[in-house]
Amino acid sequence: MKIKFILFLFFANIIAAMEIHISVENQELSLINNERVIKTYKISTSSYGEGSEEGSYKTPLGEHIVQKKIGDGVKIGGRFEGRVFNGEIYPIYLDDKIYADGDVVQTRILWLSGVEEGKNKGDGIDSFNRFIYIHGTPEEWLLGTKASKGCIRMSNKDVIELYDLVREQTKVFIK
Repeated sequence: MKIKFILFLFFANIIAAMEIHISVENQELSLINNERVIKTYKISTSSYGEGSEEGSYKTPLGEHIVQKKIGDGVKIGGRFEGRVFNGEIYPIYLDDKIYADGDVVQTRILWLSGVEEGKNKGDGIDSFNRFIYIHGTPEEWLLGTKASKGCIRMSNKDVIELYDLVREQTKVFIK
């Protein structure tokens, strides 16, 4: 019993040390554990630039947390509407130069909440109320360029991997 408790504390410590760092400049998301890069993924942030204003479609900067994880068990390509899987498996465009019909959220959602009052938390600038997510995209051929409407887009395979590696309350730094 004592060994199980020690192992639990060990793994809880490892998970608690996980952070997500997002570089708008490099269009990369890095998973960090104890200040060591575990994995780096190609992403897309907003084509409208950076900012926190409601209705701006910009990617908010600063410190956030993963407030909610949505999508356990949804098949790759599963489309969400209003954070609910609608039963549709949407196509994934790898290099077809095809655009999706609208701003499709698919496969998994890591819903972010800002933690910096007046920067990404509060009236008119709140990341959670703006529905800022890390999510899968059908337009995988656009990853590495600014292409979203405020969210952080990832490949569907990568967002499943990230989703499985982090927990709710994981810190997220967007700079």
